[in-house]
Amino acid sequence: MRILTVSLFVSLFVIFFHPENASAQSELKVVGTGDGLEMLREIGEGFSAEHPDIQLSIPPSIGSGGGIAAVSSGTERLGRVARPLKDSEVEYGLVYLPIAKIPSAIFAHPSAGIEELTSEELVKLYSGEIKNWSELGGADMRVRLVRREDADSTLQVLRASMPGWNDLEISRRSKTALTTQDAVSTARDEKGAIAFGPYARPLEEGLTIVKINGAHPTDETYPSAVTLALIYKDGTLDDQMKAFIDFSHSDKAHELMKNYGGVPIKK
Repeated sequence: MRILTVSLFVSLFVIFFHPENASAQSELKVVGTGDGLEMLREIGEGFSAEHPDIQLSIPPSIGSGGGIAAVSSGTERLGRVARPLKDSEVEYGLVYLPIAKIPSAIFAHPSAGIEELTSEELVKLYSGEIKNWSELGGADMRVRLVRREDADSTLQVLRASMPGWNDLEISRRSKTALTTQDAVSTARDEKGAIAFGPYARPLEEGLTIVKINGAHPTDETYPSAVTLALIYKDGTLDDQMKAFIDFSHSDKAHELMKNYGGVPIKK
């Protein structure tokens, strides 16, 4: 019993006077947006291969706002966002580090029978003016619109950059997906569905990535992209966080980003 007591005392002493040892045992979570989730997880695997001593976790989406709330409150150390910080959020002392641009993609269930739209046709679809894919030369099938909530980063980017989306009133017939993954799943599962979200190469499997005005999301002339950034609270940067941030700006991470259709942002 005495040996156990002494051992416990020594362990607590080490943790109390050397908190970095305690930190080394804790999990580093990167929480937040679902935009670029698959790409970030691939980067995470590359990071873990080089840093097996750090337990890294990139959990499912809680949205950019959720990531900001978690980091601001100190619940988590590192977050991921797909929109710029608001002035009120900067006041929390958050540091914003952009790592990649991710094109915003329009994707449809293959049953719709279309591969390309003009920006004007896209507006008519989401306003509800066009209700059947046959009106665009596609299948004789009802259009099933999938949208995101107003605060969604991809929707904000589309409103800021896609022609006609600034004041577009999206049809009430649309279904609201709460996460990027929900939008993708709905487009995959429901015939006639069309949705939008951050571009990633895995979207090409089982979905039609719709060209807009002849441009694919990876083309330079494609008008719409979202910026993926890491955030942390000023004064909290530790060795684990710094290691992941540095890796996200490495050549290896940039190559992984390109493989997923992202455009790396240099530090």
